Amino acid sequence: MRLILEKLTAGLITLEDAQAEIEQTAFERMKLQFVDKFARLDLSRAQRTGIPEVILAEGKKDEWVEKLLFEMAKESGRGIASRVRPELAERLGQGVPEGFLADLHIDARMVIVRKIDYVTPKTGGKIGLLTAGTADISIAEEARIFATEMGCEVFFAYDVGIAGIHRTLEALEALLKANIDVIIVVAGMDAVLPITIRGLVDLPVIGVPTSVGYGIGDQGLAPLMTMLQSCSPGLTVVNIDNGLGAAAFAALVAKRIARYRCLQVEENQLRA
Repeated sequence: MRLILEKLTAGLITLEDAQAEIEQTAFERMKLQFVDKFARLDLSRAQRTGIPEVILAEGKKDEWVEKLLFEMAKESGRGIASRVRPELAERLGQGVPEGFLADLHIDARMVIVRKIDYVTPKTGGKIGLLTAGTADISIAEEARIFATEMGCEVFFAYDVGIAGIHRTLEALEALLKANIDVIIVVAGMDAVLPITIRGLVDLPVIGVPTSVGYGIGDQGLAPLMTMLQSCSPGLTVVNIDNGLGAAAFAALVAKRIARYRCLQVEENQLRA
């Protein structure tokens, strides 16, 4: 879009030509890639929405996941799969074609395939990530990996639930010193950690309820309801075990804040 506008202002193309190019670009961004008559890859989703397409491995045949993952990497430089079983991750790691690399994140249940020369663009966004307990780490790792793939720097501390409030405050202080833009808090059981954090900071806080705990809390319903009934206004809540969704939202927020920060620096430099 910027290139088209630059050509227009330079007088290299007419207004009608610019309109036609913009319409063509918009059309190209909506095109899908049909893969073996079973899936449609949205190759331009990252450019269009700021969030790359992720292949959900859960519920799919292993060969489907493998085909989609490498097809995405071939066309756009990188393919991301979530909810990947360890056996499938091992298979994917062993079947990497020449010219590609596979990152296996077993704890996060994610696999990322990229061309050797692919570099993840950095946005300057900074995200804080906390878990209440160690049982929440796999969901937090999903969030950490995906936020990193969206170009953000992630500062994290695990097992800092309010059963020991001193560890909570210590971890929070460290995150704030890193000048983070938004905080993701992953918690199961009573899930009061994100509510507590939201009442202590002036940053966006995203709560991720996990299916960890006893009795009714086992499926994540209790922590979800706790977060939704928060008495700390402004807490954003995603679905149960949805670390990826929390990371996507947090990265969009952090990216926008980082962009504003850069504009302020440029403005100050111009004034100087």
